[in-house]
Amino acid sequence: MRPPPHPLSPDDSLPIPALPDSPTSVSLIGGRLSVNFANLAALGGHFSWENLLHFLLLCRIISPERSAQLLALPRSDPSAADALLRKADRLRASLRESFGAIVRREIPHHASVEPINEVLRVTEGHDELVQEQAKWQIEFIAREGGLDWLLAAIARSGADIIAEVGNARLRACANPQCGLFFYDASRTHRRRWCSMARCGNRHKVAAFARRRASQ
Repeated sequence: MRPPPHPLSPDDSLPIPALPDSPTSVSLIGGRLSVNFANLAALGGHFSWENLLHFLLLCRIISPERSAQLLALPRSDPSAADALLRKADRLRASLRESFGAIVRREIPHHASVEPINEVLRVTEGHDELVQEQAKWQIEFIAREGGLDWLLAAIARSGADIIAEVGNARLRACANPQCGLFFYDASRTHRRRWCSMARCGNRHKVAAFARRRASQ
């Protein structure tokens, strides 16, 4: 069984079903799989096995049936579940650190990208042309073996962005209290906010209130 196609289009905002105290209980607004995964670290809260499966399910990396099977893994094989969760946490931190460097127009350090390479080394797969919304695009199809393949598409997505370096359209939200990244696929490449609903509209309302107060 191969994982279903994972990328969301840059303008997609996929509403996520409520999950109590879940760091994934926001829209996937990063525009790239790895950016959405890195953003989970900025949302706070405990990152649990359930949260990881929830994210993988919403990004169509696993099916609902596969998610249901994996949900029982911490009971049937706790060491395997714990190992993957730890690797996922390292990958999250690696992506966030690397993306932060890119936004600052710096080259990510070797130590920052090592957890990404760690996943890429142990997962096998291939590139494949997949049709999405009447367009063909190249996707990495991970070969299912062990559990590391669950993170393969995320690591590959992050590697693609890091390899773009100076040409990357990766941005940080202009709201300094936000902390979310996004991939700017806008026509003018001048997008400022992770989303208008989350930060852009709040900024406009606050700016309007300041102008009214100064009058």
